[in-house]
Amino acid sequence: MTQSLQADKTSKGFVHKPNSNGHASARRHAIETVRSRTTIAPPHLENVDIPVNEIFGTNVFNRATMRALLPKNVYKALIKCIDEGERLHPSMADIVANAMKDWAVSRGATHFCHWFLPMTGLTAEKHDSFLVPTGEDKALAEFSGKFLIQGEPDASSFPSGGIRSTFEARGYTGWDPTSPAFLMENTNGKTLCIPSVFYSFSGHALDKKTPLLRSLESLSKQAVRLLHLLGNKQVKRVTCTVGPEQEYFLIDESFYLARPDLINAGRTLFGAKPPKGQEMEDHYWGSIRERILAFMMDAERELYKLGVPVKTRHNEVAPAQFEVAPVFENSNLATDHNMLLMEVFRKTAQRHGLRCLLHEKPFSGINGSGKHNNWSMADDQGNNLLDPGSTPHENEQFLVVLTAVIRAVNQHAKLLRASIAFAANDHRLGANEAPPAIMSIFLGDKLTEVVRAIISGKPGEGKASKFHAIGVSMLPDLPRDDSDRNRTSPFAFTGNKFEFRAVGSSQSIGWPNTVLNTMVAESFDYMAGEIEREMKKSGDLKTAIQAVVKRVLTENERILFNGDNYSAEWHKEAEKRGLPNLRNTIEALPAMIEPEAKKLFDKYGVFNEEELVSRYNIMLEAYCKTINIESLLTATMASTMILPAAIEYQSRLATAISQSKAAIGGLNLSAEEGMLRDLCNKISQLHNAVEVLQSLSHETADEETHNDPFSHARFYQQRVIPAMNEVRTAADELEIVVDDSLWPLPKFREMLYIY
Repeated sequence: MTQSLQADKTSKGFVHKPNSNGHASARRHAIETVRSRTTIAPPHLENVDIPVNEIFGTNVFNRATMRALLPKNVYKALIKCIDEGERLHPSMADIVANAMKDWAVSRGATHFCHWFLPMTGLTAEKHDSFLVPTGEDKALAEFSGKFLIQGEPDASSFPSGGIRSTFEARGYTGWDPTSPAFLMENTNGKTLCIPSVFYSFSGHALDKKTPLLRSLESLSKQAVRLLHLLGNKQVKRVTCTVGPEQEYFLIDESFYLARPDLINAGRTLFGAKPPKGQEMEDHYWGSIRERILAFMMDAERELYKLGVPVKTRHNEVAPAQFEVAPVFENSNLATDHNMLLMEVFRKTAQRHGLRCLLHEKPFSGINGSGKHNNWSMADDQGNNLLDPGSTPHENEQFLVVLTAVIRAVNQHAKLLRASIAFAANDHRLGANEAPPAIMSIFLGDKLTEVVRAIISGKPGEGKASKFHAIGVSMLPDLPRDDSDRNRTSPFAFTGNKFEFRAVGSSQSIGWPNTVLNTMVAESFDYMAGEIEREMKKSGDLKTAIQAVVKRVLTENERILFNGDNYSAEWHKEAEKRGLPNLRNTIEALPAMIEPEAKKLFDKYGVFNEEELVSRYNIMLEAYCKTINIESLLTATMASTMILPAAIEYQSRLATAISQSKAAIGGLNLSAEEGMLRDLCNKISQLHNAVEVLQSLSHETADEETHNDPFSHARFYQQRVIPAMNEVRTAADELEIVVDDSLWPLPKFREMLYIY
């Protein structure tokens, strides 16, 4: 007898019990399991009544802890290293390491690791025990400065993009003192995690942190030069601040485990459009369900202990979609914290019988997930360089900085687009809340008026802030912002920062911020040079600034657009303006290795040519692997799950027609026969589409048929993806006609609404 997975309500596992109709139905089992669930209260939440301010940072080797445990001179030196970029003397490493070890062990840690961000897009760690045998049947907990500063992992199996061969295994991790060490809690203990860079034996960067740190150094150098030129002499350092909003989906774990595509690809490769999607607009900012809120609160407490300053939580647009956003932090720390957030969300979701989906488009036809990268800059005096103040038309420094950013986005639009190019994001850009692939800047009405006044040469006047009169006597007039929000713009000014909305929900923000920082550093350098040249002509700083700002804004005005970025009119207008429209990853990635990009990254010390080309190769390879996995899954699931269910229904329908004819001669069964004919045609379409896809798989496996990695990736994009879409279309048409009790996969209408 065919077996079916049935829920064992005494555990989270599964046991085999026969289904009533003898047909294996993981989908039916999943629905029953979800129905039987109750909100999970993990046992480690017994201290839930402790105020969050008392647990914030308790698992972080932060400044307060360092001040308490380190000698004053060591503490001051370490803070100078963090705040001012001064090099920490190696002699102090042993003292820091010993204090870090004592603190970690006292809190239950048994192991330490260098925690780093390889080019996989995830985090990596290799755990080493603190215990060292003494030779007297005893052991001591030891941790030296040598192990703090540098580790030696096996680097052979990490992506290198051709920088090294597989047999060249030596790589190094190096302590990043600007991002604090932290304790990661697990079921049976804690591990001391030390944020680190990762580089090869030859000294090439193999991670996402090293280039980010280099870009921050470069931007600070050029920003300080520009600010000094403008008369702001007291500034010694400029940092980039980032607040990445994180969108994600939550579905019940039972549905997840019944979907091989979610397990292996992170998204659904099949699924007909549900009767109800997001058209009612009732999920956005709606009341958060108890089970989901329990997950959020649990995850937030874990993040608070890790010093991650999560601030907001809410339902997002799509059903089963949510968002969390932190307070702004230094770009490097924000990158580490966002990687931690994704890891904590994945782990916490499983404790609650849920699965966290971070893919950019886990469900076709409804809102995708992004990671809105709110980016700004601040000097070491605490001033936001992108704060326009109440009179931006008179704020000389702000106008110069704003002009530099506008120029950077216009001059390096293709590179900025490439920074968010990968297979998963191709499903999202240009759909629902995702901005299109055309890079443009939204400034809002007030700043646009200021810019236009500068370009025209007519002095603009700042408008007074406006208020809303609500029309209710007991409510005060409420202040109105200077500009509306534009949710269709990929790069929007939102008060005192730019929101780079095109960043994908699953990707590390390290790479797009590296690109953004570097191109703005180049633009600061350019602006400073132009102002210096103009001063030689006019002899007056103010006159030079006005001339340069006017000319640069005029030259780069084409990148400014305040309208609907989704509209066909904008696409036509952008083409007239000469703005690049790189519609997918294959069109976008070549911008990384153009001569201008190589020159840019090399000049500002972020990548040498080998490092840049290696990343291009890694991204092409990742694209090919992603599509290959999805294509194999598509063919396999269609052949072993969907076709058998459809053929079973076909058999039942044919049998019913045959038996009806035998029982009642001359019976008119044209409707039933039409249903069978239509079903047979759909099955044939699916079968043929699967055969085409499988034949393409043989071609993709033969790499000798492709001249280079780019042509290989283009083959996937132009041939394999359309073939996958044909299989999906045929399968989704079958989903809406096959007997519901036979369909093997949880449907959208279930996964998005039952949790």
